[in-house]
Amino acid sequence: MPDHIHVMVKLGDRELSRVVASLRSRLTRTFKTQGRTSPLWQRAFHDRALRTDENLRAVARYIVANPLRAGLVNHIGDYPYWNAIWL
Repeated sequence: MPDHIHVMVKLGDRELSRVVASLRSRLTRTFKTQGRTSPLWQRAFHDRALRTDENLRAVARYIVANPLRAGLVNHIGDYPYWNAIWL
C-alpha cells in the first residue's frame, strides 16, 4: 500500500490520461513542498473501469479499507485519507 495509490473518479467527458496527469502533477507539487526530491511516479498506471451494474459503495469501501488490510493502521479512522463520498 505505501508504494501505490487507489483513486476512484467519475470521468464525465474528461479523458482518463488527463485526469491522471493532473492528479500526478498536484501530488508531485505537494510532495515537493514537503521536501521530497526522489521520483514519485512510474511511467505507467493501471486503470479499471467499473461496469454500470457494479456497486460503487462496495468498490469505494474496498479501496478505503486498503490501509487497514495492509496493516498501516488498526482502525480505518486513523488513516488520514480514509473518507469517500460514496460511503
